Amino acid sequence: MKVTINRDDCVGCGACASVCPDCFEMDDEGKAIVTNEAGCDCLQDAIDSCPVQCIITE
Repeated sequence: MKVTINRDDCVGCGACASVCPDCFEMDDEGKAIVTNEAGCDCLQDAIDSCPVQCIITE
């Protein structure tokens, strides 16, 4: 599985990084970035916590 963030849609709320710090962190622009593209155990929780649903899995 590959995990990406649609940065155009990301509002920078930080929920994904709070719920799943093993996969996400916030960058200098205040937007989420993926730190583990393969995913991790908390990935679904992060997806569910995103208010704009900008986390994409393939």
